[in-house]
Amino acid sequence: MSYPTNIGCENPDCIAKDKCKRQVIAKDGSAIDIKSFSGSAEKKCGKFLVK
Repeated sequence: MSYPTNIGCENPDCIAKDKCKRQVIAKDGSAIDIKSFSGSAEKKCGKFLVK
């Protein structure tokens, strides 16, 4: 499944949150929508975009 690149994510538990462009755009306000993807403290969700 593919997601638009301008959907942000705010998931504080995700192991990849500091490397995830979805979290960056959620924080800087440029995302058109915010969703919570399924990343966890042990595993990233696989739907993140590299900064």
